[in-house]
Amino acid sequence: MTSSFFPPQRTLMGPGPSDVSPRVLGALSRPTIGHLDPLFVQLMDEIKELLQYAFQTENALTLPISAPGSAGMEACFVNLVSPGDTVIVCQNGVFGGRMKENVERCGGTAVMVEDAWGEPVSTDKVRAAFAEHPQASLLAFVHAETSTGVRSDAQALCALARENGALSIVDAVTSLAGIEVKVDAWGADAVYSGTQKCLSCIPGISPVTFSQRAVERIQNRSHKVQSWFLDMQLVMGYWGGSAKRAYHHTAPVNDLYALHESLVMLQEEGLEAAFARHLRNHRALVAGLEAMGLSMAVAAEHRLPQLNAVNIPAGVDDGAVRAALLNDYDLEIGAGLGALAGKTWRIGLMGSASTERNVVYCLTALEAVLSRQGASIKKGAALDAASAVFSA
Repeated sequence: MTSSFFPPQRTLMGPGPSDVSPRVLGALSRPTIGHLDPLFVQLMDEIKELLQYAFQTENALTLPISAPGSAGMEACFVNLVSPGDTVIVCQNGVFGGRMKENVERCGGTAVMVEDAWGEPVSTDKVRAAFAEHPQASLLAFVHAETSTGVRSDAQALCALARENGALSIVDAVTSLAGIEVKVDAWGADAVYSGTQKCLSCIPGISPVTFSQRAVERIQNRSHKVQSWFLDMQLVMGYWGGSAKRAYHHTAPVNDLYALHESLVMLQEEGLEAAFARHLRNHRALVAGLEAMGLSMAVAAEHRLPQLNAVNIPAGVDDGAVRAALLNDYDLEIGAGLGALAGKTWRIGLMGSASTERNVVYCLTALEAVLSRQGASIKKGAALDAASAVFSA
């Protein structure tokens, strides 16, 4: 007979999911009520307001999609891309490639602007792409590329879209609540994220926000959105501000309790304080890694504080190190993806996992595992270097 599943207590320092706060797990276990219950409708309104705070926007069309970040991405594309549209898509890692796939599945033409993995999106290349394709009506890019640990200049890219009469679609899956995401100040038109990264919520929900310009484009479509479930005009009947909500789907009630709690925690800490915490812990981790003799895969000015790409030393068995960390220390770090597979580790410091304790634990465990493998590292230097940052 199959028995109940009881997972071990891991420390999650990979590219996501991140550690979930006990407060969020506690919220998840509260009694389920109906998804049209007046009290739940009140909770929905609070979630929208809290997401507006996180996104730094007044967009009325701001809500959580009842599905993971990939569905948030798809929601933006299926609502804004019509057959025959030209979309400039920036790719400097895995997730720009997924944007391209979405454009093509919507019947659009993707004009690719490609940069090396580990480099930010080139605004000069985007400017040239608009000059070559003046018919382009959308620009899509990843703000925080999860596969490489690189931050691109979202403000400049959104400005380029506006200058050329195009809308922008922004992947903020790894950036929301970890670094600045200023939807209104940037003039971003469609932004999607995920709950399992810097929000430290459970996986399975995707916050999205659409500008008024994006809403007008959706309302003026000449044919139906290809996805019934992700059609924003239908979803807004349920998530809209009217007292009477139209049934669209059964919302994941308890998951939304969890999201609400994680957003309350973000508001309590404050956005600026959350950004400062992520940056401080990142600097301490990098100082420790470099003192150990490891090097970072991304130039300092483009690094994500919440996702650290580390070069794997020559002769070190990537899989064996990650397996030892997981089996011996219950510590998860991420492997490289795509062109960086076997070349980098991705160490996350996201949300509740971004703590001084986790920085120290990761450096200690990684040094022990690398030492056992015979890697050429400087033993005993990492913690002193990290401590110097923390005590500064």
